[in-house]
Amino acid sequence: MQNPITKKVNNMINLEYNKEDDIWLQKSKSLRKLIGILGMALPIALIIITFLFFDLARPIESISHYYYTRAGSVFTVILSVIAIFLIVYSGKESKDFYISTFAGIFALFVVFFPTGNLSETCCDTLKAYSVTFINGNASAGFRETFHLISAALFLLLLAYMSYFMFTKSNKPKGQRGRKKVIRNRIFRVCAGLIVLSLIIILLGFTGVISEETYNGNQLTFWMETVAVEAFGFAWLIKGEAMFSDDPEFMAMSATEE
Repeated sequence: MQNPITKKVNNMINLEYNKEDDIWLQKSKSLRKLIGILGMALPIALIIITFLFFDLARPIESISHYYYTRAGSVFTVILSVIAIFLIVYSGKESKDFYISTFAGIFALFVVFFPTGNLSETCCDTLKAYSVTFINGNASAGFRETFHLISAALFLLLLAYMSYFMFTKSNKPKGQRGRKKVIRNRIFRVCAGLIVLSLIIILLGFTGVISEETYNGNQLTFWMETVAVEAFGFAWLIKGEAMFSDDPEFMAMSATEE
C-alpha cells in the first residue's frame, strides 16, 4: 500500500498501475505539465549553469546563444524534448495535432540551425564562457535567418494555441465553471505576452528601439524569457497544475476540454 506522499505524487503526475507494463506518459494532462515545467525551467537553468561555471552576473545576448556555452547541452536537450512532446501531443481535434506538431518541428529547427556565434574567433579569451564556435561560410547568413524565423514561428504557434485552442469549451460562456473562466484569462494573457515580446524583439532588430537601449538592456534575452515563461505557464495551467475544476463540476462536464 502506498504511503500518502507517494500517492499524492503519483496522482499529481497521473502515474497509474492499472495495466501491466503500461506507459506512464499517456495522458494529455501529464504531457502538458511536463511541457510547461521544461519551458519555464529552460532560461532559469541556463542562467544558473553559466553563473556557477563562469560567474556571469548577467545573462548573455539571447537564450539561443547559450548553444555556444557550456550550458549548450542543456539548451539542446530541453528544447528538443519540448519539441518531441509537442509533436506527439494530439489534443482534442486534428487541428490541435497539426498546430502543435508544426510548433515542435520549428523548435527542432531552432536547435538544428543555431544562431550566430558569440565570439568573432574560436577560443576568444575575452569570452571564455563561449566553448563552441561554428566556422563562417556562405550558408551562415541563411542559418541565422532560418533560426530567427523558426524561433518566431515556434512562439507564435504556441501563442495561437494558448489564445484560441486552450480557451475552447463545449459549453456556452454562462455555463462554464469559475476555474475555467480563470484559466481562459490566463491563457489569453500568456498569449498576449508572447506576441508582445516578439514585437519588442522585432522593434529592436529593425532599429525602432535604439541599439544602445536594446542591447544595453539585453532585451532579446529578456523578451525571449518572458515569451518562454508565458508559454510554459500556459501549458502548466492547461495541464491543470493550478486552477483545476472542482470534482463535482468535473463530474458534470467531463467532456468540456
